[in-house]
Amino acid sequence: MSSKVGFSKAAAEIWMKKKLFGGSDNAECARAGLVEGQDPLLLLKTLQLLWTKHELGKLKEEIRRGFARLEDPLAGLLAMLESSTDWKGKGHSLGYCITTELQLWIKAHPAGPQSGTKLKKLQSRVLGLLSQCPANLLDPLISIYQLHTLDRNCLLEHVSHLYLQGNYKEAALLSIKLKLQPDQDVEKMCTPLLLQDKANLVEDYVAEHPELQRKLLQTLDTWCEPSFNIRDITRPYQGLSRYKPEKFNRRVLSKLVFRLLQRFNVDPALCPNVINQQHLRTLKYLFYKRFVEKTMTEENWADHIQSTVGDSRWLQAQLVQLLLRHCGARGAARWALHCHLPPETLPRAVAEELHNLHTQDRVEEVTKADNYESSKKKDYYQLPIPRENIHFLQTWEEALQCWEKVLQPGQVVGVDMEWKPSFGMVGKPRVALLQLALREEVFLLDLPRLLEQADSQGEKEKLPHFIQMLYSDPAITKLGYGMSGDLSSLVATCSALKDTEKQMQSVVDLLAVDKQLQWGKEGRKVDGPSPEHSQEQEKGLRQPEKGLSLLVQHVLGKPLDKREQLSNWEKRPLREEQILYAASDAYCLLEIYERLCKDPESFGLSSDLTESLVGKQSKKPKAKKQLSKQEAPSPSGQECQGGRAEPSCPPGPISPQEFSVVCDTMLQGLGRYLRCLGVDVRLLDNEDDHRRAAEIARQEGRVILTSGFPYQTLRSQVGEGRCFSVNCSEKAKEQALQVLKHFNVQVSLGDIFSRCQVCNCNKYLKVSRERMRQLVESSRQVSREQSAGCPGSQNCHVTVPVGDTAQAGCRPHGEQAEGSEQSGAAAVAPGDTVLQVAAIPPGVLDRDNLTEFYCCTRCGKVFWEGSHFGRVVSQFQDVLVASGDTQSIYELS
Repeated sequence: MSSKVGFSKAAAEIWMKKKLFGGSDNAECARAGLVEGQDPLLLLKTLQLLWTKHELGKLKEEIRRGFARLEDPLAGLLAMLESSTDWKGKGHSLGYCITTELQLWIKAHPAGPQSGTKLKKLQSRVLGLLSQCPANLLDPLISIYQLHTLDRNCLLEHVSHLYLQGNYKEAALLSIKLKLQPDQDVEKMCTPLLLQDKANLVEDYVAEHPELQRKLLQTLDTWCEPSFNIRDITRPYQGLSRYKPEKFNRRVLSKLVFRLLQRFNVDPALCPNVINQQHLRTLKYLFYKRFVEKTMTEENWADHIQSTVGDSRWLQAQLVQLLLRHCGARGAARWALHCHLPPETLPRAVAEELHNLHTQDRVEEVTKADNYESSKKKDYYQLPIPRENIHFLQTWEEALQCWEKVLQPGQVVGVDMEWKPSFGMVGKPRVALLQLALREEVFLLDLPRLLEQADSQGEKEKLPHFIQMLYSDPAITKLGYGMSGDLSSLVATCSALKDTEKQMQSVVDLLAVDKQLQWGKEGRKVDGPSPEHSQEQEKGLRQPEKGLSLLVQHVLGKPLDKREQLSNWEKRPLREEQILYAASDAYCLLEIYERLCKDPESFGLSSDLTESLVGKQSKKPKAKKQLSKQEAPSPSGQECQGGRAEPSCPPGPISPQEFSVVCDTMLQGLGRYLRCLGVDVRLLDNEDDHRRAAEIARQEGRVILTSGFPYQTLRSQVGEGRCFSVNCSEKAKEQALQVLKHFNVQVSLGDIFSRCQVCNCNKYLKVSRERMRQLVESSRQVSREQSAGCPGSQNCHVTVPVGDTAQAGCRPHGEQAEGSEQSGAAAVAPGDTVLQVAAIPPGVLDRDNLTEFYCCTRCGKVFWEGSHFGRVVSQFQDVLVASGDTQSIYELS
């Protein structure tokens, strides 16, 4: 019986070889015995030789031939993986190449199913390997050995064993690949991952399971409760490897909650603690705008206060405390009366004032902010058209009359949009008002109402059709300010407009003109605020003008009144102040454009301004981050007070060496990506105050990179264009791409890793492999002597000089290290920097293709040529520019 089985295997092998390689049946029969006895380890040695020679084509061919000669390819692959360690590292490896080739070979030559007992033995062996293999090997091995057919309890038991051993990442990855999450405790699985700063893996763990998403969000929200002691969570994991307690606090967790809410489209009501904390930050910001900056009207401020607080007793109590601090007991009592707060819940002074108050139909002014109304209307830009020429349109009959006037050849249209401020909450802003300004009248379109009407009539495409006609018509000139941000919000409101930006013609974004006006040919600011406005600012009567308001002041003589900017634009009816503000925002664009075209030379612009602006803007614009009205970047405004007065938005491309930033708290990942690409980056710790970023920016002339709520505060502390808000819902890599494109930073291959990833230094020292081997051996020898009982370890720490000073700004291929003594525990670079040679993993010095090491002269970290370069290039290929530098990248010790 066994001979028949053996013969059938040999016959099948002969047929398969003939199909693959040709040859006679007789010759194959003569070698049938040798085929069955082929040793997979001998094949492995052959493959290792080809791998070291980088002969990939021959390697793949030999792998296919080798599998054809093996009696049991599945067992052979396991034998090769179990006897080798090269596949355990990250990235492309010989083990990965062999495994994926076997996967392809099996698909091309399907065989009969393995016997149950034999397959289970192989599966058992594979499970032992999975905890050690990199993530890119999981899918091929699971597919080849059909691990999804294993008993689910067996798989869960194996994952539980990994978890108990402390292999939390491996347990989570295997659970994801085998889809075991529904049978696991999401809090138990995700807690150690969060402590190790592996939030991305946590997101992947719950990505396809809505119920787990809700459970995770509820757990995270519980941890963010003010009375909850986070140490109760961290205490059992104090000995956790790669434990990062600074990454595990309420601020980080809140950010994660908002990202998960947005990614998985979960109802924010599921996380009341996080939402209430965000609302509290909004309240504090509104108080800052009203009582410190004094840039919000009472009505506008009261609208936001009421919508933010709502019916939440906790927020109402917080509001009373803030009012008590800013307005006194009487002002707090008025709001307590309006919110129907029980007197017993109020501070004594507020309760006494409440007792003396009578019920009022509306909330009166809580305080009179000194000098708030000192600037009369005549100090601001005024609409030159009568009030009756401003039309608020809520029906399609009215809208059609508007479009008939707007869609006329030769028309010049000022376009602006308004939406309700999100104050850091989940979701993208949706346009609530579209303003279209003509020479004699302004139309304010109630977009939500018009979209609702069109939907009820079964004509969803009606509004998108008109808007696309407007933007794509080359005979109509469209004016805007920061148009890309407006269009992004328009797309979020109506997805049918997603291609509008690609089809735009004859558009003029006056933000580009603003840049030309504010920055001369040499990158210096010109024509700052008028003396009277500067005096008002010094006295604290008015905040510095910014963005469009500053452009209006520069061209037309007076700034815009921006006190309605942060209005609740979704609330109906609109207040008269809101209507006038919205109309002014759109109409002023017409006057600016007319004035500049009439006399461009007086503003330092070229005489062919009209043709150049329309011509440039007709081309496909670069995609930019979706910006709120408050976040629209502008190069205008005050100059940075730091040591280097650099333009915030240079007119042309810049290199990473010319770009220096400070990353706010929570943006360390973004900072590391930018530093990897050669940008000069300062990183704040999560416990640092946000204001520290402004201090560094002013002192060192850096641009602030921040996100969310702190942007509003930080941008007021530095010059315009010196603070940029990234999308906090995106991952660090996408944030880095966003920053590079916004500031037009041109990265070449030579810039990658031109700075130390640990300390930001740009000076390196080159050390040969032979010299590095001596330094490592010397370090290990002294370590052995100390562990053997050498008294006074400090006395044993003899330094070893390794070379001269590296050149400033050089890539990790700096000056060659000269000879040095071979005794001592540490190698020291110029400046007494101890090189961290002991951190070099075993085996690295034995790599044949590795001849040089590069040492940071500030922190002593050691780099060498590795595979990371390819990954970085592939991630940022969209922003890389051509360069003659083909230098490899270096791995960090």
